[in-house]
Amino acid sequence: MTHRAYRFTVFGLVLAATLAAAAENTRPSIERLSWMSGCWENAGEGPRIDEQWMTPRGGLMLGMARTVKDGRATQFEQMRIGEQEGSLVFTSKPSRQPEASFTAIEVSATRVVFENKTHDFPQRIIYRLNDDGTLAARIEGEQGGKTSGFDFPMRRATCARN
Repeated sequence: MTHRAYRFTVFGLVLAATLAAAAENTRPSIERLSWMSGCWENAGEGPRIDEQWMTPRGGLMLGMARTVKDGRATQFEQMRIGEQEGSLVFTSKPSRQPEASFTAIEVSATRVVFENKTHDFPQRIIYRLNDDGTLAARIEGEQGGKTSGFDFPMRRATCARN
């Protein structure tokens, strides 16, 4: 091999390694969603909604939510966000409904959007950390041929020990 061919080979290997590392760094990491961890409660009117997210660890966040109206739990939900094949996937199991998964289409330092265009409703689940420290959760999509959405404003809450 000539000296010139050797240099091109080395250059190609270095370039390939650099591009592979850059591609790895552009994959969304579950750690980018650490701002969601902790306990939250609804900040608006209506039934009390509590939501809790575990700190990201091992490529996974676990969450749960509960809605209480007139002293009775009316709904609950088990949730998880995990790293799967280079994407973040939100999987939800609401009470009395089948499990559904949504893939992240946007991930930033304060906002994440999950989408599943084939799900009945919602097709999108959005979490956004506001400048004042509150959390804005939203579900939206097509329902009965019309676009609709519901907002769930939340504030930090103390995680109960009992």
